[in-house]
Amino acid sequence: MSDIHPSLADFKDLFSKQSKEYAASRPTYPRALFEFLAVLVGRRELAWDCATGNGQAAALLAGYFKQVVASDASKKQIENARAGPNVRFAVFPAEKPDLADNSVDLITVAQALHWFRFDDFYREVRRVARKDAVIAAWTYGLHSVSPEVDKVTQTFYKDIVGRYWPPEVRYVENRYENIPFPFPQVETPDLKIELEWDMQNLVGYLYSWSSTQKYIEENKSDPVKMIYPELEAAWGKENAQRKVTWPIYMKAGRLWGERGR
Repeated sequence: MSDIHPSLADFKDLFSKQSKEYAASRPTYPRALFEFLAVLVGRRELAWDCATGNGQAAALLAGYFKQVVASDASKKQIENARAGPNVRFAVFPAEKPDLADNSVDLITVAQALHWFRFDDFYREVRRVARKDAVIAAWTYGLHSVSPEVDKVTQTFYKDIVGRYWPPEVRYVENRYENIPFPFPQVETPDLKIELEWDMQNLVGYLYSWSSTQKYIEENKSDPVKMIYPELEAAWGKENAQRKVTWPIYMKAGRLWGERGR
Protein backbone atom coordinates (compact mmCIF):
# COMPACT_ATOMS: atom_id res chain seq x y z
CA MET A 1 0.00 0.00 0.00
CA SER A 2 1.38 3.42 -0.92
CA ASP A 3 0.28 7.05 -0.52
CA ILE A 4 1.79 10.16 -2.11
CA HIS A 5 2.02 13.45 -0.25
CA PRO A 6 1.14 16.54 -2.31
CA SER A 7 4.09 18.64 -1.18
CA LEU A 8 7.69 17.47 -1.61
CA ALA A 9 9.36 20.86 -1.97
CA ASP A 10 12.99 21.26 -0.91
CA PHE A 11 13.62 17.51 -0.78
CA LYS A 12 17.30 16.77 -1.38
CA ASP A 13 17.01 13.61 -3.49
CA LEU A 14 20.35 11.84 -3.82
CA PHE A 15 19.19 8.25 -4.16
CA SER A 16 16.24 7.95 -6.56
CA LYS A 17 18.52 7.63 -9.56
CA GLN A 18 20.13 4.47 -8.16
CA SER A 19 17.08 3.27 -6.21
CA LYS A 20 17.24 -0.27 -7.63
CA GLU A 21 20.94 -0.53 -6.80
CA TYR A 22 20.22 0.92 -3.36
CA ALA A 23 17.55 -1.69 -2.69
CA ALA A 24 19.76 -4.56 -3.86
CA SER A 25 23.08 -3.50 -2.36
CA ARG A 26 22.55 -1.78 0.98
CA PRO A 27 23.48 -3.81 4.07
CA THR A 28 20.69 -5.11 6.29
CA TYR A 29 20.44 -4.21 9.98
CA PRO A 30 20.88 -6.73 12.81
CA ARG A 31 17.76 -8.03 14.54
CA ALA A 32 19.31 -7.10 17.91
CA LEU A 33 18.81 -3.43 17.04
CA PHE A 34 15.04 -3.86 16.74
CA GLU A 35 14.81 -6.06 19.80
CA PHE A 36 16.45 -3.23 21.75
CA LEU A 37 13.97 -0.67 20.39
CA ALA A 38 10.94 -2.86 21.06
CA VAL A 39 11.90 -3.18 24.73
CA LEU A 40 12.22 0.61 25.08
CA VAL A 41 8.62 1.45 24.20
CA GLY A 42 5.59 0.93 26.43
CA ARG A 43 3.21 0.40 23.52
CA ARG A 44 3.69 -1.28 20.17
CA GLU A 45 0.71 0.03 18.23
CA LEU A 46 2.38 2.22 15.59
CA ALA A 47 5.96 2.79 14.48
CA TRP A 48 6.97 5.42 11.94
CA ASP A 49 10.06 4.54 9.91
CA CYS A 50 10.98 7.89 8.43
CA ALA A 51 13.05 8.04 5.22
CA THR A 52 12.58 4.30 4.89
CA GLY A 53 14.45 4.00 1.59
CA ASN A 54 13.97 0.42 0.46
CA GLY A 55 12.10 -0.50 3.64
CA GLN A 56 14.80 -2.55 5.36
CA ALA A 57 14.13 -1.18 8.83
CA ALA A 58 10.36 -1.16 8.31
CA ALA A 59 10.31 -4.84 7.42
CA LEU A 60 12.02 -5.73 10.70
CA LEU A 61 9.95 -3.30 12.77
CA ALA A 62 6.84 -5.04 11.44
CA GLY A 63 7.73 -8.05 13.52
CA TYR A 64 7.29 -6.04 16.71
CA PHE A 65 4.57 -3.47 15.97
CA LYS A 66 0.91 -3.77 15.06
CA GLN A 67 1.40 -1.30 12.22
CA VAL A 68 4.37 0.46 10.61
CA VAL A 69 4.17 3.55 8.47
CA ALA A 70 7.24 3.57 6.21
CA SER A 71 7.68 6.93 4.53
CA ASP A 72 10.15 8.41 2.10
CA ALA A 73 10.24 11.59 0.05
CA SER A 74 11.43 9.59 -2.96
CA LYS A 75 8.67 7.87 -4.91
CA LYS A 76 11.25 5.71 -6.69
CA GLN A 77 12.65 4.47 -3.41
CA ILE A 78 9.16 3.50 -2.27
CA GLU A 79 8.55 1.70 -5.57
CA ASN A 80 11.57 -0.50 -4.81
CA ALA A 81 10.70 -0.98 -1.14
CA ARG A 82 9.97 -4.31 0.50
CA ALA A 83 6.32 -4.67 1.39
CA GLY A 84 4.82 -6.42 4.41
CA PRO A 85 1.28 -7.15 5.56
CA ASN A 86 1.30 -4.56 8.36
CA VAL A 87 3.53 -1.98 6.64
CA ARG A 88 1.94 1.02 4.93
CA PHE A 89 4.30 2.76 2.52
CA ALA A 90 3.78 6.47 1.94
CA VAL A 91 5.53 9.25 0.02
CA PHE A 92 6.02 12.40 2.08
CA PRO A 93 9.01 14.37 3.40
CA ALA A 94 10.31 13.90 6.92
CA GLU A 95 9.37 17.46 7.81
CA LYS A 96 5.73 17.12 6.65
CA PRO A 97 4.47 13.73 7.81
CA ASP A 98 0.90 12.78 6.98
CA LEU A 99 0.34 11.34 10.45
CA ALA A 100 -2.15 12.13 13.18
CA ASP A 101 -1.25 13.99 16.36
CA ASN A 102 -0.33 11.83 19.35
CA SER A 103 -0.37 8.59 17.34
CA VAL A 104 3.15 7.15 17.13
CA ASP A 105 4.94 4.99 19.71
CA LEU A 106 8.33 4.76 17.99
CA ILE A 107 10.00 6.97 15.39
CA THR A 108 13.01 5.47 13.62
CA VAL A 109 15.41 7.06 11.16
CA ALA A 110 17.93 4.71 9.59
CA GLN A 111 20.90 6.24 7.76
CA ALA A 112 19.01 9.45 6.96
CA LEU A 113 18.75 11.92 9.86
CA HIS A 114 21.74 13.91 8.57
CA TRP A 115 19.72 14.90 5.46
CA PHE A 116 16.82 16.45 7.39
CA ARG A 117 15.93 20.02 8.32
CA PHE A 118 16.33 19.31 12.00
CA ASP A 119 14.08 21.94 13.59
CA ASP A 120 11.19 21.21 11.23
CA PHE A 121 11.52 17.46 11.65
CA TYR A 122 11.74 17.56 15.43
CA ARG A 123 8.69 19.81 15.64
CA GLU A 124 6.74 17.17 13.73
CA VAL A 125 8.18 14.37 15.87
CA ARG A 126 6.79 16.09 18.94
CA ARG A 127 3.43 16.52 17.25
CA VAL A 128 2.90 12.92 16.13
CA ALA A 129 4.48 11.17 19.13
CA ARG A 130 2.51 9.76 22.03
CA LYS A 131 3.64 10.79 25.48
CA ASP A 132 6.78 8.82 26.40
CA ALA A 133 7.31 7.70 22.80
CA VAL A 134 10.85 6.92 21.68
CA ILE A 135 12.85 8.31 18.78
CA ALA A 136 15.90 6.43 17.51
CA ALA A 137 18.24 7.46 14.71
CA TRP A 138 21.25 5.53 13.55
CA THR A 139 23.85 5.48 10.85
CA TYR A 140 26.68 3.15 9.95
CA GLY A 141 30.29 3.96 9.25
CA LEU A 142 32.67 2.85 6.54
CA HIS A 143 32.82 -0.90 6.16
CA SER A 144 35.80 -3.10 6.98
CA VAL A 145 36.89 -6.38 5.38
CA SER A 146 40.65 -6.76 5.77
CA PRO A 147 43.63 -4.39 5.86
CA GLU A 148 44.26 -5.00 2.15
CA VAL A 149 40.65 -4.46 1.02
CA ASP A 150 40.13 -1.57 3.44
CA LYS A 151 43.12 0.28 1.96
CA VAL A 152 41.52 0.15 -1.49
CA THR A 153 38.09 1.26 -0.32
CA GLN A 154 39.56 4.04 1.84
CA THR A 155 41.33 5.37 -1.25
CA PHE A 156 38.09 5.19 -3.18
CA TYR A 157 36.11 6.90 -0.40
CA LYS A 158 38.56 9.73 0.27
CA ASP A 159 40.68 10.30 -2.83
CA ILE A 160 38.45 9.34 -5.76
CA VAL A 161 34.85 10.15 -4.81
CA GLY A 162 35.67 12.17 -1.68
CA ARG A 163 34.90 15.59 -3.10
CA TYR A 164 31.55 14.37 -4.41
CA TRP A 165 30.14 13.65 -0.95
CA PRO A 166 27.66 16.29 0.23
CA PRO A 167 28.59 18.16 3.43
CA GLU A 168 25.94 16.34 5.50
CA VAL A 169 28.06 13.19 5.37
CA ARG A 170 30.35 14.82 7.94
CA TYR A 171 27.76 13.94 10.59
CA VAL A 172 28.24 10.28 9.67
CA GLU A 173 32.01 10.58 9.73
CA ASN A 174 31.68 12.09 13.22
CA ARG A 175 29.62 9.05 14.32
CA TYR A 176 26.54 11.24 14.89
CA GLU A 177 28.27 12.67 17.95
CA ASN A 178 27.54 16.27 16.94
CA ILE A 179 24.22 15.84 15.14
CA PRO A 180 21.37 17.86 16.71
CA PHE A 181 19.24 15.60 18.91
CA PRO A 182 17.20 17.59 21.47
CA PHE A 183 15.76 14.72 23.53
CA PRO A 184 16.74 13.08 26.82
CA GLN A 185 18.96 10.26 25.63
CA VAL A 186 18.98 6.65 26.70
CA GLU A 187 22.02 4.41 26.64
CA THR A 188 22.30 2.34 23.49
CA PRO A 189 24.13 -0.95 22.96
CA ASP A 190 27.21 -1.45 20.82
CA LEU A 191 25.90 -2.81 17.54
CA LYS A 192 27.37 -3.65 14.18
CA ILE A 193 26.33 -5.07 10.84
CA GLU A 194 28.08 -8.27 9.78
CA LEU A 195 27.41 -9.85 6.40
CA GLU A 196 29.04 -12.51 4.25
CA TRP A 197 29.60 -10.93 0.84
CA ASP A 198 31.48 -11.75 -2.32
CA MET A 199 33.31 -9.03 -4.20
CA GLN A 200 30.39 -8.28 -6.51
CA ASN A 201 28.20 -7.54 -3.50
CA LEU A 202 30.76 -4.97 -2.38
CA VAL A 203 31.03 -3.47 -5.87
CA GLY A 204 27.25 -3.10 -6.01
CA TYR A 205 27.37 -1.33 -2.65
CA LEU A 206 30.00 1.12 -3.92
CA TYR A 207 27.76 1.92 -6.89
CA SER A 208 24.89 2.72 -4.48
CA TRP A 209 26.87 5.60 -2.94
CA SER A 210 25.57 9.03 -3.89
CA SER A 211 29.17 10.21 -4.37
CA THR A 212 29.80 7.45 -6.92
CA GLN A 213 26.73 8.43 -8.91
CA LYS A 214 27.70 12.11 -8.72
CA TYR A 215 31.19 11.28 -10.00
CA ILE A 216 29.71 9.35 -12.95
CA GLU A 217 27.30 12.18 -13.74
CA GLU A 218 29.96 14.90 -13.72
CA ASN A 219 32.84 13.00 -15.33
CA LYS A 220 31.02 10.61 -17.68
CA SER A 221 33.28 7.84 -16.44
CA ASP A 222 33.12 5.01 -13.93
CA PRO A 223 35.24 5.49 -10.78
CA VAL A 224 34.69 1.91 -9.60
CA LYS A 225 36.58 0.63 -12.66
CA MET A 226 39.56 2.68 -11.51
CA ILE A 227 39.96 0.57 -8.37
CA TYR A 228 38.65 -2.76 -9.68
CA PRO A 229 42.06 -4.38 -10.37
CA GLU A 230 43.38 -3.40 -6.92
CA LEU A 231 40.17 -4.50 -5.25
CA GLU A 232 40.24 -7.83 -7.04
CA ALA A 233 43.85 -8.44 -6.01
CA ALA A 234 43.09 -7.55 -2.40
CA TRP A 235 39.91 -9.65 -2.25
CA GLY A 236 41.29 -12.85 -3.71
CA LYS A 237 38.84 -15.02 -5.61
CA GLU A 238 36.00 -12.83 -6.86
CA ASN A 239 33.33 -15.28 -5.71
CA ALA A 240 34.95 -15.89 -2.32
CA GLN A 241 32.72 -15.01 0.63
CA ARG A 242 34.27 -12.63 3.13
CA LYS A 243 32.90 -11.00 6.26
CA VAL A 244 32.08 -7.33 5.83
CA THR A 245 31.51 -5.27 8.99
CA TRP A 246 29.98 -1.83 9.54
CA PRO A 247 29.91 -0.08 12.94
CA ILE A 248 26.49 1.33 13.92
CA TYR A 249 26.22 4.73 15.63
CA MET A 250 22.88 5.37 17.31
CA LYS A 251 21.07 8.06 19.26
CA ALA A 252 17.86 7.20 21.09
CA GLY A 253 15.71 9.36 23.31
CA ARG A 254 12.36 9.60 25.04
CA LEU A 255 9.89 12.38 24.42
CA TRP A 256 8.71 12.53 28.06
CA GLY A 257 5.59 14.61 27.40
CA GLU A 258 7.30 16.95 24.93
CA ARG A 259 4.47 16.70 22.38
CA GLY A 260 3.30 20.11 21.17
CA ARG A 261 6.25 21.98 22.61
